Amino acid sequence: MALKKTEQADIKRRYPLYIEIGMVITLAVLIVAFRLDMSVDDSFDVTLQEQEVVQMEEIQQTQQIEKPPPPPRPPVPVEVPNDEILEDDDLDLDMSLDIDEIPDLPPPPPPAEKEEEPEIFVIVEQSPELIGGLPGLQKKIRYPEIAKKAGVEGRVYLQFVVDEQGNVHDPIVTRGIGAGCDEEAIRAIREAKFKPGKQRGKAVKVKMSLPITFKLK
Repeated sequence: MALKKTEQADIKRRYPLYIEIGMVITLAVLIVAFRLDMSVDDSFDVTLQEQEVVQMEEIQQTQQIEKPPPPPRPPVPVEVPNDEILEDDDLDLDMSLDIDEIPDLPPPPPPAEKEEEPEIFVIVEQSPELIGGLPGLQKKIRYPEIAKKAGVEGRVYLQFVVDEQGNVHDPIVTRGIGAGCDEEAIRAIREAKFKPGKQRGKAVKVKMSLPITFKLK
């Protein structure tokens, strides 16, 4: 048998009533809240604690004054004995100087003339010619024993100056092969003789280069 709720026990039927009562109460609270005086009392004073004021003083830069050094001590006086007698030197004040007499001075020497060094040419109208030719120079070569034993062969390139008389000066090796061949090439070129080079018909100094060949038979 199913149980049936009574009207007093059935809460769902009273929901609309409860809702209306709650809305009325809420509306009344809002009306009262809007009518209240919410103004702030101006008599409320806030006292702030006085802060300590720090005053910055400007520091003045002092100027350092250098003191002068103390004066040196005076020398201690030394007593001189009075027993010493200074001899009076006889001065001959009767000497006279004759201004009118002027001694005869020798004339100054003439200035030395600077000898101008002759110019060394590289390219000239007529180049120097080796007397006997290069084969004649090669015949004067004595093959060094060290180079023979080591089997050294090659060319030694020389640079030198031929003067106005056809003599060789300042020979140097620009590219050598060592083993005594460089020294032998310089010795041979020093003994060589050239026909001097000419520029505008005049014999001049000429810088030349020449190879000397070292070859074993």
